[in-house]
Amino acid sequence: MIRLSTSFVRTLREDPADAEVASHKLLVRAGYIRRGAAGVYTWLPLGLKVLRKVEQIVREEQEAIGGQEVLFSALQAREPYERTGRWDEYGPTLFRLQDRKQDDYLLAPTHEEMFTLTVKDLYSSYKDLPTMLYQIQTKFRDEARPRAGLLRTREFVMKDAYSFDIDDAGLDASYENQRGAYQRTFERLGLPTVICHADAGAMGGSRSEEFLHPTPVGEDTFVVSEGGYAANVEAVTTVAPAALDDAMIAALPAMHIEDTPGASTIAKLAEFSNQAFPGKGPISETGSGPATRCSSTSSTC
Repeated sequence: MIRLSTSFVRTLREDPADAEVASHKLLVRAGYIRRGAAGVYTWLPLGLKVLRKVEQIVREEQEAIGGQEVLFSALQAREPYERTGRWDEYGPTLFRLQDRKQDDYLLAPTHEEMFTLTVKDLYSSYKDLPTMLYQIQTKFRDEARPRAGLLRTREFVMKDAYSFDIDDAGLDASYENQRGAYQRTFERLGLPTVICHADAGAMGGSRSEEFLHPTPVGEDTFVVSEGGYAANVEAVTTVAPAALDDAMIAALPAMHIEDTPGASTIAKLAEFSNQAFPGKGPISETGSGPATRCSSTSSTC
């Protein structure tokens, strides 16, 4: 039995000087984590118990869809990453080092190369497929500005999973299995998420989605439409409106000048227009409402 009187826990009265957001302050003050360096944290007993419980939920959901756990070294040789071009592609975010023989190594920011090489070495026939491997491992990225406690760090724990399939149909099935596993994982953790289209970035791939938890201190911004479309702002796509035919153009009212004093932004312009021209229908920042073309200060509509 663990008693509080003998537990390795020390709480703090004051917020740590480097803490910017509430979650970071509370984690440090409650004795869950302790700062080791910029973007590097020690897991204390209470925090480690929480981390292990989260990992267990992740493992259960991965194994429920046929995932098999492996564990690669965080220290990786240069050669595999040079073959894929990512030794240079990662740029300054990559932690590079040399051993006593001056051979190049890195602290892995991700492990695609090792998953692929392992399956290539051990499997020799399509009959061995499909297979799905995953790991829960520490990654390293030299973030330019670590912040917000465990939200953006230089050393962090990641679950990464990879399926190896015979054809596109198998790939699609594996993708949907992973998607469902993520949904169930976040449901069990009690975290509401929005599934957003995303930019695959250096990872590559034909399809990428992010599970984003809405929070005012997050690192990403996403957009959501009333029709259910959701995307990271870096990956938003828009559909061009249908072209107007001659009859529709003829039916539009003639353009005229309206004075809009003080409307220096689109938001202020929309607010001014709704007050000054109440009979024209509501106008929003996104342009919903009647056909309108306006610029700020002195508007042509």
